[in-house]
Amino acid sequence: MSNLLSPEQLKGLLDDPQLRVIDARHVLGDPEAGRRAWQAAHIPGAVHLDLARDLSAPPGEGGRHPLPPVTELSETFGRAGIGADSRVVVYDEETGMFASRVWWTLRYLGFDAVQVLDGGIRAWQAAGYPLSDEAAEYSPREFPARPRPEMVAGRAEVQDASASGRGLLMDSRSAERYRGENETMDSRAGHIPGAVNYPYSEVLADGRLKPVAELSRHFAGLNRADSQIVYCGSGVSATLNLLALAEAGLPLPRLYVGSWSDWSSSPEAPVASG
Repeated sequence: MSNLLSPEQLKGLLDDPQLRVIDARHVLGDPEAGRRAWQAAHIPGAVHLDLARDLSAPPGEGGRHPLPPVTELSETFGRAGIGADSRVVVYDEETGMFASRVWWTLRYLGFDAVQVLDGGIRAWQAAGYPLSDEAAEYSPREFPARPRPEMVAGRAEVQDASASGRGLLMDSRSAERYRGENETMDSRAGHIPGAVNYPYSEVLADGRLKPVAELSRHFAGLNRADSQIVYCGSGVSATLNLLALAEAGLPLPRLYVGSWSDWSSSPEAPVASG
């Protein structure tokens, strides 16, 4: 199964009783914006899951968007009507980091029948497909969580990779933030020493993931080390790089969920710039 689904393909699946569509729209800095957008108009049958309220633990130790306990995530997806035989499609405004964070989270929980709507709700609307303002209701189900801890890297592992120079650290933020310029979100500017910069925005073209051949060329220079770790600001936009790597058929690095929001909060953590 591809990690992406076109609007045309999703339209043909809407009558499938096993289908569950997740609206993951979110606006950083406006925690209610995503839910307001879903209430106004969404793809028929979609339920809204919010990055901050539903899919992250409270900010603090572990960064701005740490993962909740597995039991809480299982309950969240179960309340959305997702069970062992479900097929999940998730979208946000375009092919974005909020949808990819849900995609990655479900895979982390051992659930692989999940795809991202390529182009998001904008592509759906551009194709002339219908929207709804009716709230879908599904009976709660038991979500079959089988966590994959090997998909996650903690701060100690990142420290080891940075200090030793072994392996790969991929920084998914913009080039300006990587260089330590124009930092508006965290207390310190710069990047983890030894990290290379692959901005998440560079895997997109016109709101969609670039073709596989272009993604393969984009990532061709990556160090194919045994140990690979990807991070961003708070473990969200890095998942778009992970989605792109998966589409290109390349090995997936582990996600440092706390990312720069966790690393920069420690006065002892070294910082590089430029």
